[in-house]
Amino acid sequence: MILVTGGTGFIGSHTVVELFEEGMDVLIADNLSNSYADVIDRIEKITGKRPMFEEIDLAKSEKADLLFEKYPNIKAIIHFAASKAVGESVEKPLLYYMNNLNSLMNVLENMKRHSINNIVFSSSCTVYGEPDELPVHEQSPIKIANSPYGNTKQISEEILKDISKISPDMNIISLRYFNPIGAHQSSLIGELPIGIPNNLVPYITQTGYGIREELTVFGDDYNTPDGSAVRDYIDVVDLSRAHIVAIHRLLNNENKKNYEVFNLGTGTGSSVFEVINAFKKASGLKIKYKISGRREGDIEKVWADTSFANKELGWKAETSLEQSLKTAWDWENYYRKNLENK
Repeated sequence: MILVTGGTGFIGSHTVVELFEEGMDVLIADNLSNSYADVIDRIEKITGKRPMFEEIDLAKSEKADLLFEKYPNIKAIIHFAASKAVGESVEKPLLYYMNNLNSLMNVLENMKRHSINNIVFSSSCTVYGEPDELPVHEQSPIKIANSPYGNTKQISEEILKDISKISPDMNIISLRYFNPIGAHQSSLIGELPIGIPNNLVPYITQTGYGIREELTVFGDDYNTPDGSAVRDYIDVVDLSRAHIVAIHRLLNNENKKNYEVFNLGTGTGSSVFEVINAFKKASGLKIKYKISGRREGDIEKVWADTSFANKELGWKAETSLEQSLKTAWDWENYYRKNLENK
């Protein structure tokens, strides 16, 4: 059994689908703070299998302890559960430190207690801060974090590295995501933030559908070709499949070290305006937007050197930006027409 914390969320739900496609049993633990329980029904509709589910806040140690006592057959964990909005973390730093760090430490404590030795950790390219050189590779310097969210990922990685040094039987893979976008081709699951989106693509699709009046572009005066911030946008299904490779690597003892780090991106940077234009091609819609000042916590530009992950994992992102925006748009339409009021 694979425990997927945060498994009803955007990346988590897509990863659960891929785990089922591999014939694995899945237990989801999620507090539903930024997702909905009916995702379970839609995962079942896609795969024909229903994951076990526990609504639980893993940041509370007593709740985490009960979960692991109830399910003694966990073989590996994919730990997604975390608050993840850069801007919100600047406004609510304590929320991010308490939720993101406590949940990880409670999971690790129970792994030790129950002799569970395999974990894939959901990290982020935010650990690189504002990079000196691009693209960033796994040995690029870890700069001072630009936000409390980024700092929680840096601290989490430090915790995992320290654990790996004293626990040679513990096998850890930290996957540093760049910017996940898109949706499952079925349109049954996708990115669905509660409230106003903090990420670019759901804000674009909601604006396209008419939920939002206009998109806000935070900054057009960066040192980039068109002045807007540049990111490496990776399709969520490509990203989810990398987790399957990582889990197999751990379960089959193929890891070279007991703590490994991999960048998950496309290797290409796209600006905010390029994403807006790509959405227009994918959907046929022109998005209304306004320019605002830079958002605190944002970095100017970052994209991945993925050569190590490509070679070592035998994995590569394959979906184009336009294709990802098309599935995101299809998901937005399907959700509003079929699921929103259910």
